[in-house]
Amino acid sequence: MSDEFSRLLAPAEGEDGGDPLADTTSRAPRRAALVGAALTLAALVAFVGVLWTGAARPGAAPAIADAAADPAPAASVAASPTVSPRPSPSATRAARAAISTLADPSWVQRIAARTGIPPRALAAYAGAALRMQTLHPGCGLGWNTLAGIGEVESGHGTIFGGAIGADGVARPRIIGIALDGTSSLAVPDTDGGALDGDTRWDHALGPMQFIPETWARDGRDGDGDGRADVDAIDDAALTAADYLCRAGGDLADPSGWIRAVDAYNPSIDYNHRVAAAADEYAALAG
Repeated sequence: MSDEFSRLLAPAEGEDGGDPLADTTSRAPRRAALVGAALTLAALVAFVGVLWTGAARPGAAPAIADAAADPAPAASVAASPTVSPRPSPSATRAARAAISTLADPSWVQRIAARTGIPPRALAAYAGAALRMQTLHPGCGLGWNTLAGIGEVESGHGTIFGGAIGADGVARPRIIGIALDGTSSLAVPDTDGGALDGDTRWDHALGPMQFIPETWARDGRDGDGDGRADVDAIDDAALTAADYLCRAGGDLADPSGWIRAVDAYNPSIDYNHRVAAAADEYAALAG
């Protein structure tokens, strides 16, 4: 568990032809647990790098709902995620659009049915990945990495019997354990309890599990309502995407992908769990 992000329950812890928006670098093997807890981050980089070069298979790309609302339709994005998409005259409007509207609804419904990801959460993950093509064109973040993190952190907002509503807000609120050092890093209160109701210790919040200090600094408005809401999946997914791209740089590089996820939560076990989930979602998407 890091001072940037902390996990909820973890004590420290186009259909054919490929998908430029589904990460291929995240494909850790199902036998990852055999590597052992003593594996260093450098060794993990080399390990994932070998797998990525030979065995990776991307998932289905989220098609863009309205070509005028995004810099380039998915089919025109180069296979290499390091290639910047072409800008369009509508880029300003696209930057204001709710990210959940960027992916083709038919793609969202189809991939949600295949993967079991709630459609409202998947729309946010796919939209955040599409938005990164404009904000961080060299990042190459895939929707499936965001889905992997969302699965590990909160079961896509369904933990504790909750759900993400049609408005994108997780209810009931997802408030993690007190970060009092008992089974986590100690994170004293940073917001006077304004977000988590605790004036002594911070808690991780929302479907993507941000601590108050990080949210105050990095929270983004992903649904276009003019504010950043830690409980809203659009805002949380866009914030997570932006953070991962800034932390990892080129996520098409295995070391960049691992660096980004490690910045989210510095744990080999966490890295493996996110990689396994992202890999599975890409495979199910086809």
